[in-house]
Amino acid sequence: MVSGSGHQKQDDEPVDLRTDRAHGARIYDYILGGKDNYAVDREVGDASMRAWPALRTHMWASRTFMHRVGRFLAAERGISQFLDIGTGIPTEPNLHQIVQKEQPGSRIVYTDNDPIVLAHARALMSSTAEGRIAYIHADMRAVNELLASPPLRDVLDFGRPIGLLVIAMLHFIEDDDEAYRVVEQVVDVLPPGSYLAASIATDDFDPVPLAQVQRQYREHGEVLQFRAKDRAIRFFDGLELEEPGLVQVHKWRPDRDAGPIADTDVAMYGAVARKR
Repeated sequence: MVSGSGHQKQDDEPVDLRTDRAHGARIYDYILGGKDNYAVDREVGDASMRAWPALRTHMWASRTFMHRVGRFLAAERGISQFLDIGTGIPTEPNLHQIVQKEQPGSRIVYTDNDPIVLAHARALMSSTAEGRIAYIHADMRAVNELLASPPLRDVLDFGRPIGLLVIAMLHFIEDDDEAYRVVEQVVDVLPPGSYLAASIATDDFDPVPLAQVQRQYREHGEVLQFRAKDRAIRFFDGLELEEPGLVQVHKWRPDRDAGPIADTDVAMYGAVARKR
């Protein structure tokens, strides 16, 4: 396991899990029924679900959006290399399981800044024999460190197209300019023919309860920044959007057997776009 600075992180090194403050990945884990969370995460999760009972539906919609994006890029666009920024705590199926089913030789680099994800990183390391997986412990805002990480360049061939996934992460960057910079810096180093798949939190569809959810996150030390559609679309500036463009995540190429979901139950836009 490797940190964003290039320091080799050994399995027996102590990891500060920072259990005194909430973390978005652990709140997400709790709401989806996981066990890798702490009292403060459960407190925020419970209070948020009381304020907005649709939160679990919303998070599952976000998760299945990632599944469909992975399948689309691997099966329909021939992408066999992926950089997943902000992967979160392992929840099966993970991205590598989705894309390696379509292309067994796929290579995937996962990144996250949560120490508990680092502690569970080996759960991400079960690749096909033909493919490869690496995990980088890094903050997505420290783009230069991330891009200079030896495992990134070792696993991914920057001479071939790469699928960049930034799913349910950008709302943890409060400042718009910083959020746009993070995405733009990574996209800039990707070769032509690469893709950006991103989802962006919004309160466009049910703002009153979502304001309470936002307050819960912030009062417990976690950022939650919503963006309207005109701000969300800017993450894809200069790229060619795939159909159906930027829509709520449950409306992006839904599976045929997907049940109905109310628009007010999903607070996330999503899209996939190609770099020319």
